[in-house]
Amino acid sequence: MRVFTNSPQADWRTVGPFARAAENIGFDSLMTLELGHDAFMPLGFAALETTSIELTTSIAVAFPRSPTVLALQAWDIHANSNGRFVLGLGSQVKGHNERRFGIPWSPPAPRLGEYIEALRAIWKCWETRGKLNYEGQHYKLTLMTPDFSPEPTGLPMIPITVAAVGPAMLSIAGRLCDGVRLHPICSRKYLEEFCMPRMQAGLDKSGRKRENFDVHGGGFVCTGPDEESVAKAMEWARMRVAFYGSTRSYHPILAMHGLEETGIKLHQMSVDRRWKEMAAEIDDDALQVFAACGTYNKIAGEIEKRFGGVANTVEIYTSPDTDLAPFKEVLEDVHRIPHQFKGFDTAAV
Repeated sequence: MRVFTNSPQADWRTVGPFARAAENIGFDSLMTLELGHDAFMPLGFAALETTSIELTTSIAVAFPRSPTVLALQAWDIHANSNGRFVLGLGSQVKGHNERRFGIPWSPPAPRLGEYIEALRAIWKCWETRGKLNYEGQHYKLTLMTPDFSPEPTGLPMIPITVAAVGPAMLSIAGRLCDGVRLHPICSRKYLEEFCMPRMQAGLDKSGRKRENFDVHGGGFVCTGPDEESVAKAMEWARMRVAFYGSTRSYHPILAMHGLEETGIKLHQMSVDRRWKEMAAEIDDDALQVFAACGTYNKIAGEIEKRFGGVANTVEIYTSPDTDLAPFKEVLEDVHRIPHQFKGFDTAAV
């Protein structure tokens, strides 16, 4: 099984040393989040300081950027990393699009599907020096002059993975994308019973192979050298579960585990801005629905129990001052867990 970790983002001076250390210790991918900092810039620094580790956004919010703007950001990181970039995209929810980014909202799945098609049309135009001609309901792109076209790279096309929770986006993931990034609020039951059938239907429709489709497991991994460290990681995850659980879009997942009343209460607490009190609503049983928890010497077994057979990739969050050396054996253990993913196949995209 593959393992991602997160890059530093606030202080760019720390990105290069951390990326080198993560690569040397055996992490498969270095990811950035789009929360309080830009998701692309740190990966540019990481690209210049590493040679083999995958670099990915997890995720970049699509709709506030035009496809052409995002295509160029992704292209430059891909070219400067010698083909190691994977674009993780997401739609975000209605409220954030309208009230944080100030852009109109429309049904996200068909719009993101067009967005992905537009990105690939732009990249194909640049790589082949052909004509840009993409016309959809949301995006019409027909102008690309030589001055605004980067040089061809000779590399396979950039893989695209998409954040998905509901049935329409899961279908888009299987039909159009190279992988899926399941939400942290994603249990094994939800993945097996709800997500996989819809993604597989999309794969079947497109003719894509499961072995070339990366399923990023969702959920949390809470680990550390001792029980105190694990408890600290669990408290962080508890806060995240409470935060996400306050969003009504994720309540169907809570309902699968009898937590619908908890979701309703968390939503009201968010409306009342009682953010600091919300974590207390998530007890250990609820937390472990969404998390694999254990010390370094036990976590591989917990990861296999939580994700084995359904996911190819998990993520372990770190901080810039985390000592990565102890992760070497952890990663060796997790890498032994069987999975279906054999690599992206984007040469013909």
